Amino acid sequence: MIDKSILEINDLSVKYGKEEPVVKNIKISINNKEIVGIVGESGSGKSTLLRAILGILPGGSSISSGNIIFKHKNLVESSKKEWREIRGNRIAIIFQDAGRYLTPILKIGDQFIETIRSHFNISKAAAYKKASDMLVKMRLPDPERIMNSYPFELSGGMKQRVGIAMAMTMEPDILLADEPTSSLDVTTQAQIVREMMELRDNFNTSIIIVTHNMGVAAYMCDKIGVMRQGELVEWGIKDQVINHPKSEYTRSLLSAVPELGGYNIEEREKSNT
Repeated sequence: MIDKSILEINDLSVKYGKEEPVVKNIKISINNKEIVGIVGESGSGKSTLLRAILGILPGGSSISSGNIIFKHKNLVESSKKEWREIRGNRIAIIFQDAGRYLTPILKIGDQFIETIRSHFNISKAAAYKKASDMLVKMRLPDPERIMNSYPFELSGGMKQRVGIAMAMTMEPDILLADEPTSSLDVTTQAQIVREMMELRDNFNTSIIIVTHNMGVAAYMCDKIGVMRQGELVEWGIKDQVINHPKSEYTRSLLSAVPELGGYNIEEREKSNT
């Protein structure tokens, strides 16, 4: 049997200082070209989980137990040199508000070119073309204008697309997305979600998306995990989690999702019995 798993997280716990773990015994897996959604309220440990996967936990925090297996290698045991080779190249991340992570006094092109050349030994001209091509793939019109713009000259949706383009230029195996649509209007959210799904198809990239929006997870994900107070209270394929939730907390999240005609989780379950 062929092992399709690209990332396995086994009994992972994260703590701050000597306190009790804030992320407790998480166990999930993601296959090649799969989209996994981690859903939960603020403070549930979703973002901490992503930072642990990429080895960028804030100071004073650490992985207290468990392992993270990426392509049969335990990332918890990686050296600083190995992490530098993994971050951005093999596993990339985009944050909730990409605009905050763009340098306000530098043009987009200067930042994009610098990012590319930090990973590839290529000329500025080659890096410029690579950046422009990726902006086009992210459906940003007039890439030359974008490259010559400062961050404040772009809308929130455009800056988010730039952030995704920067992350995807290295064609990572896994893209981690931390609330990538929550700061955007509903129309732009829908566009970004569709474009992220296209990234999976066009680049064979697996995606782990953290969101508080069960509707987004239900639309785009193959598997869904639900976190509450640092614990994974639900995990499974999308249809299983949406139609047959085991946790009362998952049921409450589903019942809060607006649906046409007021069709809620209780009615959904009745229709499946």
